[in-house]
Amino acid sequence: MNAYTDIEPLDYDEAIEKYDPVLGIEVHVELGTKTKMFDGAPNVFAAEPNTAITPVSLGLPGTLPVVNEKAVEYAIKIGLALNCSIAEHCRFARKQYFYPDLTKNFQTSQYDEPIAYDGYVDVELDDGEIVRVDIERAHMEEDAGKNTHIGGTGRIQGATHSQVDYNRAGVPLVEIVTRPIPNTGGRAPEVAAAYVRTLRDIFRTLEVSEARMERGNVRADINVSLRPSKEAPLGTRTETKNVNSFRAIERAVRFEISRQAGVLDSGAEVIQETRHFHDDTGHTSPGRVKSDAEDYRYFPEPDLVPVAPSREWVEELRSSLPELPAARRRRLLGEWGFTDLEMRDVINAGALDLIEGTVAAGAKPQAARKWWMGELARIAKESEKELEELSVTPAQVAELVSLVEGKKINDKIGRQVLAKVLDGDGDPAAIVEKENLAVVSDDSVLEGAVDQAIADNPDVVEKIKGGKVQAIGALIGPVMKATRGQADAGRVREIIMAKLEVG
Repeated sequence: MNAYTDIEPLDYDEAIEKYDPVLGIEVHVELGTKTKMFDGAPNVFAAEPNTAITPVSLGLPGTLPVVNEKAVEYAIKIGLALNCSIAEHCRFARKQYFYPDLTKNFQTSQYDEPIAYDGYVDVELDDGEIVRVDIERAHMEEDAGKNTHIGGTGRIQGATHSQVDYNRAGVPLVEIVTRPIPNTGGRAPEVAAAYVRTLRDIFRTLEVSEARMERGNVRADINVSLRPSKEAPLGTRTETKNVNSFRAIERAVRFEISRQAGVLDSGAEVIQETRHFHDDTGHTSPGRVKSDAEDYRYFPEPDLVPVAPSREWVEELRSSLPELPAARRRRLLGEWGFTDLEMRDVINAGALDLIEGTVAAGAKPQAARKWWMGELARIAKESEKELEELSVTPAQVAELVSLVEGKKINDKIGRQVLAKVLDGDGDPAAIVEKENLAVVSDDSVLEGAVDQAIADNPDVVEKIKGGKVQAIGALIGPVMKATRGQADAGRVREIIMAKLEVG
């Protein structure tokens, strides 16, 4: 146990006043290839344990690896999207220490010759501030298997025994390593989460991975160190391993800054180590003392030939890259006419793809934004879901918008129809027809309801005739009630004004 485990963390704001945090982030993304990095075993999620394997996956004697060309292609695309240089010649290496979930006891990775290097990505924060994060390298490697610890809390400490599933062993990975990220101050947690979110969006746009963090497709190792000032040398860092949600990333960074500040304030030294994040408490706990590169005894992988992507292939891949998320957001901002604040709210709500799909299905941008950021956002919040998890499609929202703008239904009825869509009752137009929810615009029906409202509210009539035209609302209400909210309110107003001879 570390000697300073009982030291109280410093208040976060006080920690930021006294120390300058520096980040470093390593992001692992599982590539969505059909087969694994070095063998023909299927790359699938949630298969029965130890079924998606071959002798190569298990490192059995006499087996030889072969590089997955599609994985190399995906790695190059990631490098290009991150403004990296692509190596003309690179090779794999063996990274060696005891892996119970890699039976060959080494990981095939890249060390001093990565496929991509010297890049950068611009990260936009919630208020529009841009932070440039420098990328040191993006290299290819294989994933390890999965250990399941039985008994206790599910962690190795206190477990009675462990089970190993080798299905994930050998799954293609790209690891992206930043250079130190300075000058983030109190926004360090936000910067860390926004950076990983930016990468997640790039992976999805490139279609190199499903990039589902809850499945472990994207995992982040978060390095944090503190120094007394921006001019001081970098402090000793810790590495919080395998953090797999944006909220957890923010909480882990925040806690580590407070914890390390408490350690330094006490006169103790921060230990260079790996740490584990606990989602239930928001705290981190010690893992193992962090190894340096020489401890892994890297040496070139003798069973794999070097990778030498031709410049023609690299340029072909560069020209095939889709529009990247930042450029797409700028384009849509101009096309849709949203304000910067409206667009940031859309992005932060995870509604950009949904609104784009709704516009593509025929809705006007502001109308699409209104429904996704209004009623649907409210429903998502109440049900503790993300917008994309709601059981409604952009095409259905576009159909709803068309019904409202065509005055076949009003907003109130639109909300009722939307609730029925979410309940699985069908598409909006079919629901309106089936439930007889169309707006009542028949003047004969409306005039009858208006006559009754006038007769029932003589005092309101006198106010209107006396010049208080705004009192018309007190007559529209009963008409709407009489028509179950299905009257065309605008037409009702016109009829009232005509009958009372006011204008």
